[in-house]
Amino acid sequence: MIWRLPLEETMADGPPRPTPGGPPRPTRRAVLGTALALGAIPLTGCGVTGATTRLRYWNLFGGGDGVLMVKMLDDYRARHPEISLEAVTLAWGAPYYTKLAMAAAGGRAPDVGILHLSRLAGYAPGHLLDPFDEKLLAEFGVTKDQLPPGLIERATVGGALYALPLDTHPFVMYYNTDIAGKAGLLGADGRLAPMNGPDQVIDALTKAKKVTGAYGLALDNLDVMPWRLFWALYRQQDGDITLPTGAGIGIDDTKALTALTFMGRLTAEGLATRDVDYPGAIATFAGGKAGFHWNGGWETATFTTAKLPYSMTRLPAIFGNARTSGDAHSFVLPHQRARDPLTTRESYRFIAELLKYSVTWGRAGHVPAYQPVVTDPAYLALKPQSEYRDVTPDVQLDPPAWFSGSGSDFENQAGSAFQSVLAGTLTPQAALTQFKSAVDKLLSTPSPV
Repeated sequence: MIWRLPLEETMADGPPRPTPGGPPRPTRRAVLGTALALGAIPLTGCGVTGATTRLRYWNLFGGGDGVLMVKMLDDYRARHPEISLEAVTLAWGAPYYTKLAMAAAGGRAPDVGILHLSRLAGYAPGHLLDPFDEKLLAEFGVTKDQLPPGLIERATVGGALYALPLDTHPFVMYYNTDIAGKAGLLGADGRLAPMNGPDQVIDALTKAKKVTGAYGLALDNLDVMPWRLFWALYRQQDGDITLPTGAGIGIDDTKALTALTFMGRLTAEGLATRDVDYPGAIATFAGGKAGFHWNGGWETATFTTAKLPYSMTRLPAIFGNARTSGDAHSFVLPHQRARDPLTTRESYRFIAELLKYSVTWGRAGHVPAYQPVVTDPAYLALKPQSEYRDVTPDVQLDPPAWFSGSGSDFENQAGSAFQSVLAGTLTPQAALTQFKSAVDKLLSTPSPV
């Protein structure tokens, strides 16, 4: 059974959004960020009169997807008045992951938590998480074959299942349908015509720029977005990165330079925004100054609210295949010295129900991982969110290491090096050298767990 909850469109997860034509508009995450940095704020009711079981849940959803999560939790409470659900949202990134690790190590962990799947390598081997009992999961209607095999493989450590993916959130392509139409880039069905290879992509951006008179592509040049673009382009060439402890990074320099050279070309030729941060890239696209925008899928509500004529599709197959970067929000069981059997059962029921509610979760632009939802008519009716639903097998998580994954030092170092290529202040070779040096230092640092 798949449960659904009708919702208004809300802004999804991500950095502060701009008001189209105005200054950046802080998100729920931004507003809460300072207060949450050193602690936690319960965003929903903590107690239910007459409840017989307490269930504690930590997450990091502070944006528009946080609003969706709150509604899902409220509906869960309505169905289960016997459960006292304590849901706490912590500041995204390092504050969340530090507190989760400390709570698990100190025996004060919540019953259920959220973890980016790319961060699992820093948690499961260090005994900070407890594995799932697959037989108990099956009692609540969830089995591994209902979830993408690639994600299940990444969620499995030493033969045990340590995470249950809720979604994938891929790096995708937004396009302004009016601009694309005027540029002759739409097919007879009104959708964007396929573009494959660097030349076709450059040609499309050039045509879009002629229509806008400004840019073809709105691109965030700062923070971690340059890493996400690089990783997508590098993986499209079948490039691998290995991160062996105590040794140097393994990377294919030729493929890395091919990706970085293409990135530099985007700004050097004036096709993409230059020296623009996340809110600036959003404002450029929302203001009709660019025909395309590359970003995570979580900005759907931003552009819908702005009444922008737009749609979405997968990142083009620029180099060889259609892989893209991304991650997966996943449920985990933070380690506890002793788990109460009744609370454990309710934890599994809770996770199973939220997986089955991910039609609602799909409104945020995330692709539900629970496969019965992906084919559900209610999800298919979500436009443009369901337009790229087939991308999940091609979503590439960060290479595994204790220091990698969403919001990690690894991504920060990569972003710092690669944004210089977009800015034109470093050559691709110099940026690659900087990146490799920074990662080698991380590899020489012992894991704190």
